[in-house]
Amino acid sequence: MYCTRKITDDTTYVGASDRRLALFENTFPLGDGVSYNSYLITDEKTVLLDTVDPAVSHIFFENIEHTLAGRALDYVIVNHMEPDHCGTLYDLSLRYPDIKIITNAKAATMIGQFFGDGLKSKVTVVKEGDTVEFGKHTLSFVMTPMVHWPESMMTYDAYDKILYSADAFGAFRALNGNIFADEVNYERDYLDEARRYYTNIVGKYGVQVQAALKKAASLDIKTICPLHGHIWRENLGYIIDKYNTWSLYKSEENSVMIAYASIYGHTENAANILAVKLAERGINNITMYDVSKTHPSYILSDAFKCSHIVLASSTYNAGVFTTMETLLADLKAHNLQNKKVAVIENGTWACSAGKQIKEVLASMKNIEILETEAKLVSAVSGESLTQIESIADEIAKDFEV
Repeated sequence: MYCTRKITDDTTYVGASDRRLALFENTFPLGDGVSYNSYLITDEKTVLLDTVDPAVSHIFFENIEHTLAGRALDYVIVNHMEPDHCGTLYDLSLRYPDIKIITNAKAATMIGQFFGDGLKSKVTVVKEGDTVEFGKHTLSFVMTPMVHWPESMMTYDAYDKILYSADAFGAFRALNGNIFADEVNYERDYLDEARRYYTNIVGKYGVQVQAALKKAASLDIKTICPLHGHIWRENLGYIIDKYNTWSLYKSEENSVMIAYASIYGHTENAANILAVKLAERGINNITMYDVSKTHPSYILSDAFKCSHIVLASSTYNAGVFTTMETLLADLKAHNLQNKKVAVIENGTWACSAGKQIKEVLASMKNIEILETEAKLVSAVSGESLTQIESIADEIAKDFEV
């Protein structure tokens, strides 16, 4: 049975949520699934904006059939060729054999890569600024390469002033009936998953996101319809400002994130001591992560948010402990910038983790490594306790009012 919602009089949400999916892109843990959004315009011509992942194809096709109410589907616009959005494109063409596909040149090539030559004759290629009329609705196309694939584009509906934003402005988590951001407490319940989605999926491409935001600023936008997460029809400035902050690699708040890799608990103890010392100095916004228990996607998200980071690691096989090594690789790969970072290292017979952590940090852009550091020899001692105190003092200076 169909499950749709109207966005405007002749534009309908026909997507679906998947609450069974445990790993998005077989990598990122999902506590509450994800939505695959698709939109259908019923004008003189009928136009579908993107398809969905095959996992939710059954409800997707029921939604389309119900919304068309006996009409044919004339067009599908492909904004993004990632399989969670184009995975049902071929099946769609079998159900609606006269359908025409509108996309850009790079996406057209990818259609051939994914589906062979069977859809080639159906494809019409558009470029930046091209417009197509479907009746009242005139759609234009905005190329947004590397947000976050090279073929990504957005589609703008001048009639309803809707920006179909592809993977931009998306979020993890399923939609629970309330498909509009103004229907939920977004900041409380969804912002963390929007940030985690952005930092892990798009975060590397801040320069390209800035270019896309500049293009979007030239349009009169009343509604943003992304391919994951909620639709924005009110307070658009809120999510646009978040994207501006994230893509400029600015911290959202003055806060401290402590991430530690501990084998037998002594490095964890040092991290806990530092947290207490920071709290004693009036710092209230502190988060802590055991990198061996928490997936790096959550830690990366918080790293984007916080102004100060502390990395504490045991030495392992004369190197950085494996889970901390993974986190460091993620921080670097996603272009984390503009942070102050302190380092705590531990080692019983070859303490070298700190040096190697700092080498990775030094290769990153605009990362200030605090001169004060702490070195444990097996466990916290009088000397290392003093060093932890010094780290707390140095961080606290940035929190003084």
